[in-house]
Amino acid sequence: MTKRRIGIYGGSFDPIHLGHLLVAETCREQLQLDELRIIPAHVSPFKVDQYPSDDKQRLEMLQLAVSGQDSFVVDARELQRGGVSYTVDTLRELHREFPDSEFFFLMGADSLTDFLKWKDPREICQLAWIVVVGRGGYADIPWHVLEGLLDKEKYQQTVAMKVDMPLIELSSTELRQRAATGRSLRFRMPRSVEQYIKAHQLYRPKS
Repeated sequence: MTKRRIGIYGGSFDPIHLGHLLVAETCREQLQLDELRIIPAHVSPFKVDQYPSDDKQRLEMLQLAVSGQDSFVVDARELQRGGVSYTVDTLRELHREFPDSEFFFLMGADSLTDFLKWKDPREICQLAWIVVVGRGGYADIPWHVLEGLLDKEKYQQTVAMKVDMPLIELSSTELRQRAATGRSLRFRMPRSVEQYIKAHQLYRPKS
């Protein structure tokens, strides 16, 4: 029986923008994924300060952003679990829920640099394929980080699985700054998310 191919895309998504969505769709297509789960973190181990918008708002923006794309699933498990969100815990849960599936964990080349600082990186590599998304303008991908975690064959397959993306000058930090000063968000995120941010006056300075 052919295993169901499930992509895992985690992050803070505060707010989600077209760069995130282009990464998701490019990986879905290139990796021939049956499903891509977008999983917002409750608290990232590397962003322990509170996110500017709350969990409910980030979740609602994600749901608006992927509406109509049946292959994308917004998965709120890390928000519901609370505490610091560790990838290995999420992958363990997914394996229990979907034992006949194969998992592909999407990771930016910049995140790979710090991968050995993550909780149980070796187990993460056992639970899912590591899919490195190479972005235009990012020089060398630090593949050596994975050399001690994968056998030779799986290492070579992982390198070959890399997904190339064009350079996209969008960041959630910049979009929060634009929203805070009343500048345009148009063509940087789905229109529904832009309208949500305006309606709820997200990222505006507290009066």
